[in-house]
Amino acid sequence: MTAIQFIERDGKREFAVIPIELYERLSAAFEDAEEATLFDAARAADDGFRIPAAVANALLDGEQPVKVWREHRGLTQELLAATAGISKAYLCQIETRKRTGAMKTLKALADALAVSIDDLRDDLRDD
Repeated sequence: MTAIQFIERDGKREFAVIPIELYERLSAAFEDAEEATLFDAARAADDGFRIPAAVANALLDGEQPVKVWREHRGLTQELLAATAGISKAYLCQIETRKRTGAMKTLKALADALAVSIDDLRDDLRDD
C-alpha cells in the first residue's frame, strides 16, 4: 500500500492525502455502515404490518377495502359477517357501497380481518 501523505500547518497535521484505492474502500465501507444504520432504524420502527401487492393494487384501482381484505384473507361473506356479528346482507351492502357501515361495525370487521380500522376506510377514493 502506498504511504499516506500528510499536509501540515504550523507543524501540525491538518490534511491527509490517501491513494484512490484506499479512498474508494473507505468510502464503500462508510456507505455500508450508513445503510446498515438506516436499515436498523427502519427495522426498529417496523410494526410488522405489510400490505401485499395484490391488495395494494386492488385498493389503488378503487375496489372496496372490506371486500379486498376479505378476499385476501380467503373468507366468505357468510364467515366474515358471522365473525363480525353482522348480517351477510349488511356486509354485502358495505362491500357494494350501498351503506358505509357504522364505526362499531367497521371496528368489528377490522378485528375480524386483522387489520386497522384505517385500512378499511373507503372515503379516500378519487371519484
